[in-house]
Amino acid sequence: MHSFIVPLPKLIARFRRSLPVWMVLAAGLMVAVAPLRAAHATEAHLLIEADSGKVLEAENATYPWYPASLTKMMTAYVTLTAVKQGRITLDTLFAVSPTAAAQSPSKMGFRPGTQVTVDNALKMMLVKSANDMAVVLAEGVGGSIDGFSAEMNAAAQRLGMTQTSYVNPNGLPADGQITSARDLAILARAIIHDLPEYEYFMHIPSIRYGRRVTHNFNKLIGRFPGADGFKTGFICASGYNLVGSATQNGKRLIAVVLGASSGTMRAVRVAQMLERGFANNTLSWLRPALGTVDNLAPIAAAPPNLRDEMCGPKRKHPASDEDDDIAANTTATGAAVMSFLSTGVQPPTLRPVDMIAAAPALSDPVVVYTGPTRTGAAIAVAAEADAARDAPPKAKKRSNIAHSKRDTSSAPKAEAKPEAAADRKSKHPASVTIKPGTTAKPSAAKSTGTKGADAKGAHAKQAAAGPAAKPKQAGSAKSEAKP
Repeated sequence: MHSFIVPLPKLIARFRRSLPVWMVLAAGLMVAVAPLRAAHATEAHLLIEADSGKVLEAENATYPWYPASLTKMMTAYVTLTAVKQGRITLDTLFAVSPTAAAQSPSKMGFRPGTQVTVDNALKMMLVKSANDMAVVLAEGVGGSIDGFSAEMNAAAQRLGMTQTSYVNPNGLPADGQITSARDLAILARAIIHDLPEYEYFMHIPSIRYGRRVTHNFNKLIGRFPGADGFKTGFICASGYNLVGSATQNGKRLIAVVLGASSGTMRAVRVAQMLERGFANNTLSWLRPALGTVDNLAPIAAAPPNLRDEMCGPKRKHPASDEDDDIAANTTATGAAVMSFLSTGVQPPTLRPVDMIAAAPALSDPVVVYTGPTRTGAAIAVAAEADAARDAPPKAKKRSNIAHSKRDTSSAPKAEAKPEAAADRKSKHPASVTIKPGTTAKPSAAKSTGTKGADAKGAHAKQAAAGPAAKPKQAGSAKSEAKP
């Protein structure tokens, strides 16, 4: 009996011969152009399955890149590993050093000597991307920035992040601070698998310190269905970076975008990749197998410097990790997002750009505070104390400005100047010389600033007093006084 099973190599060759010539040429051109695109990379994309590490999409995924604040993912990983090992606890207090307080924004801005728990410092670092809190954790866990950077690099080597090196814990510009989309995806998988009990730090929607509420810079949180991590980053040289993850129907994907043009665009790119990854594509078997994330081959090159594109004179608005270049969309779009998040039924017209542009789902901010760990009502007391500590200087300054404006604009103060001058003259009679044999006193009307009617009344009283009162008249004083 003859077998009708055609060997796979022959089937592929037969399929290729059946294709039109122009399709074969186009495929060859795409293969030839791919290395050229990598040589001039302006964006890097990577989509993988969190459980298996299988690569679903990859573009410039192993091209070296500046991580910016994505560095804080490793800072959190090393810190939480120390917690899990028992070296520290989430309640351990670390003090803000002068070095930490001197970090560039974004930061909390605490004065040196302020104490913060590991728990609160992690929340502030991962939601607000606070650079000063990253240094607080680094100095507390590693003893110094250099000591902690050594722990970060050791963890990267252990995880197989062969293209990564760290010199600081927050990702502020430094030539030696390098990673790749491949390595960041490996790190995200490690956080999921090694620290599942602490993973909630990676998807806190917002925090409240005192009266200030800060929403997570990761726009997927509360907008894209199932979004559950991780972190954003930006410096001028790197562009807008984002590592995002989401879980739908028990399947979790991790997407990495490096070098996007704005904070909103990086979120849209990740949302589009996640949407494609979750979609049931019947032609997926035609895609070439890309292997696992660990097996992606690194590219030997220098990281691209996107400073001119991101922070050059052509940019209309100053760039920062807090970029928000697309305002909240219409009420209808917001309602559609809320409906999806509550029911799980996605409207057919809801695009990733609409999800990201809409307002996030409502949630209560997580309260963060300074000082030791508190529970129950004591948390609210600590939050009010932090708010009161920040508020008085600003309120006092505004009060002084308002008071100054009232003083300078009020009419009575302008009229008080002549009166003050008259008072000075009346208090110094020695400045007026009187001839011998005369008795003269300044006029009551002149010295006190009384009106004409009061002066007439005084003259009438002097007339009624008779000749004895004559030397006290104002007229004689004026006629006989000399300078």
